[in-house]
Amino acid sequence: MTTRSYLVLHGWQNRRPGGHWQHWLADRLTALGHRVTYPQLPDPDDPDLEAWLGELARHLEELDESGERVVVAHSLSAVLWLHAAARGMKEQRYADRVLLVAPPSASVLVRYPEVAGFAPPVPGFVLPGRTRLVAGDDDPYCPEGAGPAFGAPLGIPTDIVPGAAHLDLDAGYGSWPAVLDWCLGDPAPLTARPQQ
Repeated sequence: MTTRSYLVLHGWQNRRPGGHWQHWLADRLTALGHRVTYPQLPDPDDPDLEAWLGELARHLEELDESGERVVVAHSLSAVLWLHAAARGMKEQRYADRVLLVAPPSASVLVRYPEVAGFAPPVPGFVLPGRTRLVAGDDDPYCPEGAGPAFGAPLGIPTDIVPGAAHLDLDAGYGSWPAVLDWCLGDPAPLTARPQQ
């Protein structure tokens, strides 16, 4: 079995509820014997970009270097990853693969003072590692569509999931087998969670 270490990063106002797919994912990966870090980022209701960048750097440095290092970032943390790349944050080189899930667009972030400072940086920077994007085709936090807003300008492979909204608990994403498969190395496009 390939040993991997994972860093799972949450979004705005997310206090890592037990039913969220990220919690489900962290539990599954841990049960399979992988090292998983799923930190509570500081002040999730009123986040500070610099503080989150500092936490990102710290957790990346702690990833196990003996195997593949994978980052899974949802919502505001997906945009956090872009800010780190735009700044050339050296710790990002510690990630071999990155999955950006449902990043919110600038048009949405600037409407909220708590997260306006996270508005995505202008493309023109290089994303480290192999990066992939997945988003719903009806995400209210990215009305422009993740493909046009992020995938095309950044030149990264993008999976658009019909009817998946923000890929969160409200959209029914408590378990999500496709993201587990991706984490374990399956190159197939990410798909919706099965209906229960």
